[in-house]
Amino acid sequence: MPSRTWDWEITELSGRLELEVAADGTPLNPLVPVDLDMWRDSGPTAVTAAAEVITAALPVTVGLLSGPRSPELLPLLDAVSVTVTDAPATPRRRVISRNPPGRDIVPVGDLLGEGSLDSAVGRLREAVERSPRAAIACGRLVRQTAALDTTGGLAAEASAYSMLLGGPEFRRWRDSRGEPRRIDPGPEPVLIDRSADRLVITLNVPERRNAFSTAVREALLEALTLAETDPSVKSVELRGAGPSFCSGGDLEEFGLASDLVAAYLVRMARAPWRVIDRIAPKVTVRAHGACVGAGTEMTAYAGRVVAEPGAFFQLPEVGMGLVPGAGGSVSVTRRVGRHRAAWLMLTGDRLPADTALAWGLVDEIGPA
Repeated sequence: MPSRTWDWEITELSGRLELEVAADGTPLNPLVPVDLDMWRDSGPTAVTAAAEVITAALPVTVGLLSGPRSPELLPLLDAVSVTVTDAPATPRRRVISRNPPGRDIVPVGDLLGEGSLDSAVGRLREAVERSPRAAIACGRLVRQTAALDTTGGLAAEASAYSMLLGGPEFRRWRDSRGEPRRIDPGPEPVLIDRSADRLVITLNVPERRNAFSTAVREALLEALTLAETDPSVKSVELRGAGPSFCSGGDLEEFGLASDLVAAYLVRMARAPWRVIDRIAPKVTVRAHGACVGAGTEMTAYAGRVVAEPGAFFQLPEVGMGLVPGAGGSVSVTRRVGRHRAAWLMLTGDRLPADTALAWGLVDEIGPA
C-alpha cells in the first residue's frame, strides 16, 4: 500500500485518540478500539509511528487481534492498554512459570468462554463508561508501574488513589451505600503462631470475611515486621480464617479520609505489602474463597501462592471510582503482565483459580 495511505491512517488514528472532555470534565471517549491486524503489511516505519501515537493517547486503548501474534505487530501490542484476541484460551498447566508466554494478550476464551472480540470490547466499554475517570487513571497507572521499581510504583498508585478519593465517581459509589457502620474488628484481628523457624500469620475477622480494615492492616504490618526483623524466622505463611482469605478493603471505612494528602502518606508508610515484597522468597500465601481487592493485591507479592480450587481473584476498585490501592498495580502487573492486569482492573471480572494458575497469578492449586 502506498506510504501516503498509511500517513492518512496514522492521522485518522491520532484524531480518534484525542481525548474529548465535557465541560464538567467527564471523558466522552474514554475507550478507543484499535484494529491491530490492519497494520500487518504496513511496514516497520508505519507501525512505529502508529505505536507512538497510541502510547501517547489518554483514552484506554483496546487492541483487537484476530490473527497470529506476529513479530511485526509487537510495537503495537506494547503501545495499547490491553490487547484482546479470539485465539484459543491459555493452556492449563500443572506447573506454571512466573512469566508464562503471551502475557501481552488476553484470550477472549479465558474469561468470556465462547465470546468474540466484539463481546470483549463490549465488556470493556461497559466497565470503562461506568467510571471513565478512574478507568483512564488506571490505564495510565499500569503503564507507569510496569516500568517502575516497587517504591516508585506504589507512590504512583497512592497518588492516583488519593486523587480519585476526591472525585465524583467515588462519591457516587459511596453515596449509594448510605452511612457507614461502626464495625468492631475484635481483639485479635491477626493471629501469630510461631513454631521453630516457621511463622504462621492468620487474618482473623472471619465474620467480615477478613475485610482489610485499619485494625487488620496495623496488626498485619506488625506481624510481618516481626518476620522481617527476626533472622530466625525462615518461612512465613499467610492465611485467612473463615470462608475467605480476604474480601478486600473494609467498605465501612471507605471514604472516611478528609485529608487526601495524609491518606497518600499513610498508604505509603503503613503498607504491609511493602514488607511482603522485601521478604517475598520466604512468604507463602494460602488463598481460599474470595480474594478480592487487597486479598488479590498483597497475595501477588508473595514468593509462592497456593490457591484452593474454589478460590477466585478480583479487583473491583475501578467500578467504585478508584484504582487498586493495596499495591496491586505493581504486584499483579508483575505476575500476569500489563495487559492482563489492565483487563482485571478495568472490568472487575472474577478470575477463577485455574485461570489464575495459567496466567501466573498463583503458583499452585492445592488444599489450604
